[in-house]
Amino acid sequence: MSRLLNKTALITGGTSGIGLATARRFLEEGARVAVTGTNPDHLAEAQRTLGPDLVGLLGDAADVAAQRSIAHAVGEAFGKLDALFINAGLAQIRPLEQWDEAQFDRSIGVNLKGPFFLIQALLPIFGNPASIVLNSSIGAHVGMPGTTVYGASKAGLISLAKTLSGELIGRGIRTNVISPGPIATSIFDSMGLSAAERDATKASLTSQVPLGRMGEPQEIADAVVYFASDESRFIVGSELIIDGGMTNL
Repeated sequence: MSRLLNKTALITGGTSGIGLATARRFLEEGARVAVTGTNPDHLAEAQRTLGPDLVGLLGDAADVAAQRSIAHAVGEAFGKLDALFINAGLAQIRPLEQWDEAQFDRSIGVNLKGPFFLIQALLPIFGNPASIVLNSSIGAHVGMPGTTVYGASKAGLISLAKTLSGELIGRGIRTNVISPGPIATSIFDSMGLSAAERDATKASLTSQVPLGRMGEPQEIADAVVYFASDESRFIVGSELIIDGGMTNL
């Protein structure tokens, strides 16, 4: 497999779930890959799992200065960047009245502000052509209770994909967005829910998927490989919903 042969790639939030699965697929397709994470142990485990060629970069996805440091490190490691997968995200589920300013700022920082400033910092090293893939969510389209801030931040990524497409295509940089439905990852463990609430949430979401199951990280990774490869070279500013029919049937 060589769909990404000789390409360089950065995956944010690449130490677990969709990010780790995508890093594995990129490596299988011949890319040189860097991943970001906030936990040194998780980064080290990703490198043990995927091999010593994986570049692990520590950084808070919401911190603007950290995004500049990551961009500098990618430039030092690769010289140029052919593909960027913005995957790091935070899913906090709570009723509207329970949100405070710090919680709001953290979610928007991880899901929208950090990605914006990382893309900005990477501009000098993007190749021509290059591909940016943003990981949004069907939460941007479906008004699920408790997802006000999460949905707004993910909707912002869809808008960002469209506006960046217009702004960056002259540099040879394509921007597209994927919007997964419920995927079987550890993200449910970070939602601030009790074990019973978490199980109920998973069961409720699964019951709404016509295919009758959650998606697997590998299934999202395959789509990201397509967007990062030259196979999608005529696709710009598009959104691919990957949800087992949840929002379409």
